[in-house]
Amino acid sequence: MTESDSNLFIHLTVSGDSPSPATSSSSYALNHDNADANKPPRGKWQLPEINEKECLDFLSRLIQIKSYTKTAGELEATQFMADAMKEIGLESDVFPFDSGTRQNAIGRWHGTGTTTDSSSSVDSTSSSPDAAETGKAKTLLFNGHLDTNPVSAGWTIDPWAGYYDDEFIYGIGVSNMKSGCAAYYCAVKALKDSGWTPRGDVVLTFVVGELQGGVGTVAIINDGLSAAIQGPLPDYFINCEPSDIRAITMHAESLIFELTLVGITRHMSAREEAVDAILAACKLIPRLTAMKFSNAPSEEHRRINRCHIGVVHGALGPDLDEWRPPQVADYVKIQGSARYAPGQTQEGDADDYGDYIQNGTKRPFQGLRYTLKPVDYPTMPAFQVSRDATIVQSLNKAYSQVRGPGETQPTGALPPSCFYGSDAGHLYKRLGMQGIVCGPGGRYNTRPDEKVDIVDYIDAVKMFVRVIVDICG
Repeated sequence: MTESDSNLFIHLTVSGDSPSPATSSSSYALNHDNADANKPPRGKWQLPEINEKECLDFLSRLIQIKSYTKTAGELEATQFMADAMKEIGLESDVFPFDSGTRQNAIGRWHGTGTTTDSSSSVDSTSSSPDAAETGKAKTLLFNGHLDTNPVSAGWTIDPWAGYYDDEFIYGIGVSNMKSGCAAYYCAVKALKDSGWTPRGDVVLTFVVGELQGGVGTVAIINDGLSAAIQGPLPDYFINCEPSDIRAITMHAESLIFELTLVGITRHMSAREEAVDAILAACKLIPRLTAMKFSNAPSEEHRRINRCHIGVVHGALGPDLDEWRPPQVADYVKIQGSARYAPGQTQEGDADDYGDYIQNGTKRPFQGLRYTLKPVDYPTMPAFQVSRDATIVQSLNKAYSQVRGPGETQPTGALPPSCFYGSDAGHLYKRLGMQGIVCGPGGRYNTRPDEKVDIVDYIDAVKMFVRVIVDICG
């Protein structure tokens, strides 16, 4: 991709099934705002108006960087964000890891460090509950990843053009999750441009390697987050993975497993004497697909239990020889993935699998043996936060302020997001931080012509502005 000047951004309107050149800059205008809900809080300072075109153009530019996971494009994307943060006055830098082949970008907006009091330039009703109680300015960290999946077959538009029309913005990684990254950057820029200054620090992290189990965020944690930001651990975080701007308070931990069934082979003429591993698998797979795990702390935790079988291979012997179909198959290898909740364990899941396998195959397949083992694959820890937590309440309030007083933000362990993994799990488990998962995109995630609703993207910017003021003000 090459740099260009004022022609860098291409704006499109929909005609038929694919975008076409726009004839008016009004194609990105949004008219959904509730006038009363978007009035600024009382006080000397007012919430900034969001420059929607500027936000869309910034996201468009970010989409144009081809940042496939574990490629040199990650370096370009993180350097782009580090430079963008410096341009608006943040202290920022890139932080290499993996022997310098990969890097994250981190920026810090230094707060004044003053306590919250009646001399605030923003009305005191906008202060966070914790800040009001303790008098101490609170700090907030945003987290998102810049690496993307590869382009699959079926795209009808250029995945790296950054096209947008009056409804959507398109591109590979726009949903997962460059729109989330751009949203919190644009929120900070809007506040900086307005002249507002936080009391507590605002930290922006743009990581890579999320698609390999979050190795970028893990690198920040292992190298010392406090050292990187030259300050204490932030009080709260928002991970901006695509959630259609719903507030996700819990997601599952993942486990990849391999199950081997070993039967007894005979020629088909004597199959009554055999133990057919393929038939055993056919009986077992529906049971595994429907299973729930034990020791769920609540019904909400139990609802995010899920088992999926993705690979099945049955044939003869451990090498799975396929050249002798007349023989009853005595080997089946099954690979699958499980999702389990905070409070449940991989060891407990393995015990549950054993019970299901034995109960499901004991009578009709006497003599069947099995082995079950986890597959060494990077995964994300589970994550949870109370619905009453400060960061959740702040985000819920911002949602209603942006979308209208009658609009309540969907909040909880909501599908399909509750079955995803995210770096929120690392921040929660490794650092003990309180946070929430919320970002634009999701419903058109990881598919040809990936796109994000513009209204959700712009509303995310507005929500993040309000949360920053509420928490860090």
